[in-house]
Amino acid sequence: MKDKTVVLNAGLVNYDGNIDYSQIASEVVMYDETPEDKILERVDGCTVVITKEMKVPGNIIRKFPDSVRMICEAGTGYNNIDLDAVREKGIVLCNIPAYSSERVAHTAILMILNLASSMQKQIRMLVEGNHENFHNHLMVDHVEINGKTLGVIGYGNIAREIIKVAQALGMNIIVSTRTSREDTDSIHFITREEVLRQSDFISLNCPLNESTHHMINKEALDMMKSTAYLINTARGALIDENALIDALQHSVIAGAGLDVQEKEPLDDASPLYTLDNVIITPHMGWRGLETRKRLISLIKDNISAFSKGQPINRVD
Repeated sequence: MKDKTVVLNAGLVNYDGNIDYSQIASEVVMYDETPEDKILERVDGCTVVITKEMKVPGNIIRKFPDSVRMICEAGTGYNNIDLDAVREKGIVLCNIPAYSSERVAHTAILMILNLASSMQKQIRMLVEGNHENFHNHLMVDHVEINGKTLGVIGYGNIAREIIKVAQALGMNIIVSTRTSREDTDSIHFITREEVLRQSDFISLNCPLNESTHHMINKEALDMMKSTAYLINTARGALIDENALIDALQHSVIAGAGLDVQEKEPLDDASPLYTLDNVIITPHMGWRGLETRKRLISLIKDNISAFSKGQPINRVD
């Protein structure tokens, strides 16, 4: 089977020039980015289309030439691709699961540790020339995370990696997941509402779909402890951002660590940039150099398997 491949937004992964897409197929055409009105022109004559977190609407997929037989989302989440249209066209849709599990998990743990130490406030004090933390007693909150309860919503690869590290740090683990599970010696499975009410830290680790969109809204935030922190390394739209900002400004919860935002890039005027109780990063969890190189290797595996008539990691 032919494997001519087009990468529509290679620049999102190869932003530093250290990633080699040329190895993924026998013939590869690359574009750093592709506006919507150029998609059809650029996929013409190609068998495989590679995208990364790029919206590909159904009305465009339905016009794809017959040459396109596979779309590969270069990541875990594929909510940006219209599944109904893919199925109607008979196109195979694959993703790349678990390529960044450890790196994203470490980002979540990084945020938990920094929030527990009020690191955001301490850094801002130094930038402002405020040395009170050194000359007086510590002027910011500083708490242990051992013995604290981490609530995890979702139980996929990334969630399990977060749990592994959190347990090593001495945290108690409670989990809410879509399918019912029996407790283990170290993990207690409960409802989402119970996770919200009982947790000191909550990590969101579920896909974005109709049932999870804005799952963290005003009602959910009001259930949380006023001392609790919310961590999101999954998808920004899991959270109603306006409700979160209001909750942070009025101390409904203690703070948040956000590697993803509802709209990316986040608007420059957003209060999330300046709130002392927020750590915000630019969707960096998957961007480690080793992580991106692993991603390219797994994309190659997907294309190779598809070319042999045995596609892997199908999500359609």
